Amino acid sequence: MGQIGIGILGGGYMGKAHSVAMAAVGAVFNTKLRPKLEMICTARPETATQYQQAYGFARSTTDWRILVNDPKVEAIVIATPQATHLDIARAAFALGKPVFCEKPMGATLDEAREMTALAQAAQVANMVGYNYIRTPASQYARQLVADGVIGDITWFRGEHCEDFLADPAKPATWRTVDRANGTMGDLAPHMINAALALIGPIKSLIAEIETVHHQREGGEVDNDDHGQMMCRFENGAMGQMYFSRISHGRKMGYTYEITGTKGAIRFDQEDQNALWLYKAQGPEAQRGFIKILTGPAHPDYLPFCLGPGHGTGYQDQIIIEARDFLRAIETSLPIWPRFSDGLAVQAVIDAAFSSNQSKNWALVARK
Repeated sequence: MGQIGIGILGGGYMGKAHSVAMAAVGAVFNTKLRPKLEMICTARPETATQYQQAYGFARSTTDWRILVNDPKVEAIVIATPQATHLDIARAAFALGKPVFCEKPMGATLDEAREMTALAQAAQVANMVGYNYIRTPASQYARQLVADGVIGDITWFRGEHCEDFLADPAKPATWRTVDRANGTMGDLAPHMINAALALIGPIKSLIAEIETVHHQREGGEVDNDDHGQMMCRFENGAMGQMYFSRISHGRKMGYTYEITGTKGAIRFDQEDQNALWLYKAQGPEAQRGFIKILTGPAHPDYLPFCLGPGHGTGYQDQIIIEARDFLRAIETSLPIWPRFSDGLAVQAVIDAAFSSNQSKNWALVARK
């Protein structure tokens, strides 16, 4: 059992989540590599010291270059705004250090392409942070689809809707500035990633993207509030997706429905420990969706809890990500989702913006 020095860039919402995950992953999954919280980097000296002490890091800094170049930092977790991802990844890969990067990888499709090329050239572990698809329920849904339990897939509907900016009286923040921070850069990548994981590549789409509240206290809003698309998957299935940060009442509205020739699947992240399955078999009077409560028989549930139906939570998804990242480093084998998978998500988002501008169907770039 060996140790590996971890450096985390960003100490807020996701920085804390990854710090807690790295502190817990060894005990939860009995990993062969045990993370050592070596250094954390934040923008301000007071928060750097605060997070260092709160999360248990050996050191802290306000300069990401110091963290990346430190010889005791052997693997990097990027949990900073999208605009910073490329420079950090470029420096880390140049030193041959594995990189875990929060979604979306880059601020643009071209940045994501460069990051993917850098990762491939460095030949080190690289992963993108798509945590919601790692719930035991969604992992099980992927198994059911892959095993053909609901037959050939004909249709997919997905949403990622929240209401944190539904109130137009809420002030302008960093979330309301820059296209990369809008709904298509913030929420849409999660559901697009789910669609790609569950159904497969998207061939073409038509999309509408809109700003509803153009003015907020403190400034103008220059990115999108919500967006919708119809799409055609490469396997022939039809799809619909909707993304919103202004959907009143939705707190974690990451939901999807999959229809096949032999049945269907439904999932709602607000009830993340349940999966609904319909099988088109048996007497018609006895047919209907059944609610499956996750338990030790489902992927990655048992390390957290012995009791069926007791459930896992948001932080557990991040711990599963940490396990996968450590495994990728340990085995030198590619583990999903790699940077190339993150690039596929950004290609869909780029096609959506192109479609919104042209008001026509757009082909999704093949990386």
